Amino acid sequence: MFHSESVIHFVLDPTRSAQVPIAELSASQGGIVICDRYSGYRKLARILGTILLAFCWAHQRRDFIELANAHPELSEWALSWVERIGELYLLNDARLAVRADPVQWAARDDGLRQEVAQMASQREAERANPALKAPARKVLQSMQKHWSGLTVFVDHPEVPMDNNVAERDHRTPVVARKNFYGSGSPWSGALAATMFSLLMTMRLWGINPRTWLTAYLDACAANGRQPPADLSVFLPWAMDADLLAQRRRAAMDPADPIDSS
Repeated sequence: MFHSESVIHFVLDPTRSAQVPIAELSASQGGIVICDRYSGYRKLARILGTILLAFCWAHQRRDFIELANAHPELSEWALSWVERIGELYLLNDARLAVRADPVQWAARDDGLRQEVAQMASQREAERANPALKAPARKVLQSMQKHWSGLTVFVDHPEVPMDNNVAERDHRTPVVARKNFYGSGSPWSGALAATMFSLLMTMRLWGINPRTWLTAYLDACAANGRQPPADLSVFLPWAMDADLLAQRRRAAMDPADPIDSS
């Protein structure tokens, strides 16, 4: 699943290979990809050369929580890191809250950078401790390995610290799959992915998916059961401001099953 500022796109593929994101992003001019630590994304960045990976702090945080659950004797140590990551979120939120104020921004940005530097120093000091137990060392080594991606948000404040938005996007298809037991063939799975992409993109733009789909199908019927020649009136990023506002004003029925928010 790929979530940009303007589009949510689901891709059905039999593998999780790096070729999936490469195919999706190969025509792009580059940018920042917020993702988990799956090795396929690192291959994507190497091959395209124009992609900067921003790794997810929620996944890093989960490592410490899972360590605390699996090794109670290390729980106090692991949860202290969880608290420190929480403090990093708070410092970043405080920084973002004053982006329009250069003076306050400078002070809070400096505070965030100091905390990031102190975390890196603590990580290396603990890794150098021969008494550190192997499970804890493994988590810190992973943090060190992914540190450049974990700290992309520092120099790029527009980048979230985690990919939770994308994780939440998965919820609708997953809940749907549990209700209709998935797709019975590749073509129906591809159709489901296409429909989830369309409907969730409309929801991203604040457009009623039901009224949008009704208007599109009516246009297809009027065009002899063929897609309309002019798609600009159906693509939110291509609509003029008046039409987009009209689409957004369409009232959503609270009982509409398409809207799962």
